[in-house]
Amino acid sequence: MLAWVYRAARACSQLSDVLIATDSNEVVDFARKSGFQVMLTPVDCASGTDRLHFVAERVDADIYVNVQGDEPLLRPEHIDALLRPMISASISGSEVLVSTLATPCAPDQVSNPNAVKVVTTGDGRALYFSRATIPFDRDQTGMVSYRKHLGIYAYRKSALLRFPTLPASALEAAERLEQLRFLENGIDIHVELTPYDTIGVDTEEDLGAAETILLKGASISEN
Repeated sequence: MLAWVYRAARACSQLSDVLIATDSNEVVDFARKSGFQVMLTPVDCASGTDRLHFVAERVDADIYVNVQGDEPLLRPEHIDALLRPMISASISGSEVLVSTLATPCAPDQVSNPNAVKVVTTGDGRALYFSRATIPFDRDQTGMVSYRKHLGIYAYRKSALLRFPTLPASALEAAERLEQLRFLENGIDIHVELTPYDTIGVDTEEDLGAAETILLKGASISEN
């Protein structure tokens, strides 16, 4: 699975380099045998953002992209969409510090706490991420659109280096969502929409679903 993710990231022409960051010696051995770049990180990194912060202190770049190793349905189009607001903002003279992705949430996933939902402003700034069903359809109109957050991020170096210095967030602890630390400390997250869903592999069922799609050579949105 890790090989699928690594190769998909390498297929994105906008990335100058791809590196696996892990605290597992077993993963390091696998990566080296496969010819993949890899860095061993401390075991006390509490989140993927903390792990990427460790990398950013040692590998210089303007923008860092964080892709989870359990996202085998990653496509180059995901990373293109993720970087679009950062590139556009740089051209216009403004600055996006953190960006991420969302896709329409399937009806059977709306109440699933493993499918994180996100609500945004009209121009794409995240208002909140939650495992709960947001927004709440109080009058049960059936007309509410839900967006599922995809756990892929891009950070400018300045934002990434600030992350460990930001006060830990009560909402972050309650939801177990590290991105809420940025929002609670006044750092905007831009959410770009993509038609391509992914499956984060957390269970055997997830793994089976992802393998079926990969063997068919299709993304979720194409099924």
